Amino acid sequence: MKTVLVFKTSVTTSSKVNRLKPLLDKLMATGEKWNFDLEDCDNILRVEAISLQADAVIQNLQKAGFSCAELED
Repeated sequence: MKTVLVFKTSVTTSSKVNRLKPLLDKLMATGEKWNFDLEDCDNILRVEAISLQADAVIQNLQKAGFSCAELED
């Protein structure tokens, strides 16, 4: 079953999204997807995943130099 994970990030521009694309694509399994909403004040990263855990997303974005925190429902 797919899970939707939502994160508040410090990613503010499409060039930063493009820089993160290879990293995020590598984390995703077939059929999983991600997208950023840079229009939102929290620069939302939304991930639709089956097996990916929130901690893995947070750790990888932090290693890349961005803040990332999961938003709860």
